Parts: sequence; C-alpha cells; structure tokens
Amino acid sequence: MARTGILLLQLGTPDAPTPPALRRYLRQFLSDVRVVDTPRPLWWLVLHGIVLRTRPAKSAHLYQSIWTADGSPLLVTTQAQARALEGRLAATSGSGHPRVAVAMRYGRPSTADALAELEAAGCDRFLAVPMYPQYASATTGSSLEELFRCLSTRRVVPPIRVVPPYADDPHYIGALVASARRHFSDWRPDHIVLSYHGIPRRYAELGDPYPRHCEATTEAFARALDELREQLTMSYQSRFGREEWLRPYTDETLRVLATRRIERLAVLCPGFLADCLETLEEIGTAGRELYRQAGGGDYRLIPCLNTEAEWIDAMTAIVRRELAGWDSASPAASSRPLSPSPDHRRTAASPLR
Repeated sequence: MARTGILLLQLGTPDAPTPPALRRYLRQFLSDVRVVDTPRPLWWLVLHGIVLRTRPAKSAHLYQSIWTADGSPLLVTTQAQARALEGRLAATSGSGHPRVAVAMRYGRPSTADALAELEAAGCDRFLAVPMYPQYASATTGSSLEELFRCLSTRRVVPPIRVVPPYADDPHYIGALVASARRHFSDWRPDHIVLSYHGIPRRYAELGDPYPRHCEATTEAFARALDELREQLTMSYQSRFGREEWLRPYTDETLRVLATRRIERLAVLCPGFLADCLETLEEIGTAGRELYRQAGGGDYRLIPCLNTEAEWIDAMTAIVRRELAGWDSASPAASSRPLSPSPDHRRTAASPLR
C-alpha cells in the first residue's frame, strides 16, 4: 500500500548558539539567491569579506538569549508540531497513517534528511506543508525549490502535493483568533500590532505576493476580532541592509505608538508558526525595550501558535483537505506491467472500418 510522507517545510536554525555554528548557518542562508539577489560576484565579496566576519558573533549572542536546554526553540517546537500532527492523523488512519518529518531549508534536519527519514518509513508520495502561511519567494519559494532539487536527480520522482498559501484560511485564522482571545481574556490590550517578517520592497514590485497575503491575514483577523478592529496596526520587521523594505517598519511603529502613551500594547507575529529568534528576541526583548524607552507602557508579546490545540486542529484539517483523493491512489501501481487488456489488443489489431 502507498504511504504518504508529510514534510513540514521550515526556514532553519543553527546547530548551536556559537559563532562557528552561526557562521555555517549564515553562509548557507545568505548564499540563497532568493534571499539576497545581489549579483553573485559582488555579494560573495560582501558576504565573505564583511558579513561572515562580523555577524556570527553578534547573532550567537542573540541566540544564546533564547536557547533552551532542549536546543533551538524553532526546531524543538516544529518537531513537537510534527509529532502532534502525526498523532492526530494516526488516530483516524490506523497503522498506515501518514508519517511527518521536519525539513529545514537551512541547517538540520535538512530537506534531504527529512526525505530519507520518510522513505525509510516506507513513504512513496509526499505532501509538502510550508510553515509559512503567507507566500514569499525567500521562504516558501526557496523551501520548495530545495525540495525539488533534492528529488531532481532521482530516476523515479515520487508524487508530490504542496499545500498552497493559507494566509486567510479559516482554520489558520480561527487558531490565531482563539489564541488572541485566550491571552486577552484577563488582559485587554488598548492596541494590537501584527508584525510580519519584511522583504525588500523591490521583491514585491517584481511580483512577490507576500504583502497582499499579509494584508489578507490582517483583514481576516480584524473581521474575526471585530471589537478590536480600530485598535489594530500591521507592520514589518527584521529588515537589514540599506535597501527599502516593506513599510511600515515595526520598530518605527512601536516608537510612534509609545508617544501616544498606550497603556497596554499587544504584539502578535502571525507569519511565524513557531517562536524563534525573530519573535522571542527581536519582538519580545528588543521590541519591549524600544517601546518602553520611547515612553510606552505595558507591552506583551503574544506567543506564536506553537503547539496550541487550535493550531494542531487547523494543521490537521488543512492536511486532510490536501490529502483528499490520495487514499485510493497508489503510486506503486505505476510499477505494474502496462500490457494491454485482451479487448484492447483485439481492438488495436482490427482494421479501421
């Protein structure tokens, strides 16, 4: 029987919060042309002559502030999501239930590692689940490109399905709203910021749909949380370099809101499904410090969906929807002899009339 392997495509994380590990990770990450599309000869000089000489130590210090006893928060949480999803699927699919593995675009476990793990479990067809609700070339595009690259040299390329962007999918939005309402049950914010990872504005002008997807998430969230619609702002974080990125910038937004003396500010990061450096340190620590220094009041980072029950429910629903129709289709059938049936042979041999 055919068995489905599910790949949770996630961006990646260093192996350790140390300069050598960050140097390896950043070299791989920043060498991706979908992340930085500067002409290669020029970017090679900048990357190896400047960035990899200075940034690893600074980044290692930041990672040390969020590292857990079990390792990288992003990896630990994504692996827990994979186990929870597989458990839900097993509860209804029996012994032949789909297997789930984590595939990091950069670092480990790599996409190749994840494919090998699933194939060892007998999987011969794959569903790719980008852990990025909003499509961007630098995230979803790069992860899918790596998946196809890993399969491109094989004699037999297995059947593959890809979960499309789910920026305003009711299951995903429902999980976001349920999480927000739970955190707001005993602490009602005066204002909410939805902070998304940014991309250079030029990428959007070249056709990347990312800003439209972020706007779709914000609008769907606002409709569902209508009582707080007027207290909602969206912004973009994590920019680097001198090029203009999508606006408004999160750091500038926090400064402006601080001058309004807002007593209770909540910040959510809907584009991240697992807490990581960009949420825990950049928004949770640096953002809070920036906000308070600018005169702001109570500041709370609302955790990512992580392994909240509503998100595991949503993941399960999305996966089941995308797997529809595969239950009765067996890739192994393609290995059977393609000899024509007796009726077909007679028809083929008959003269045309």
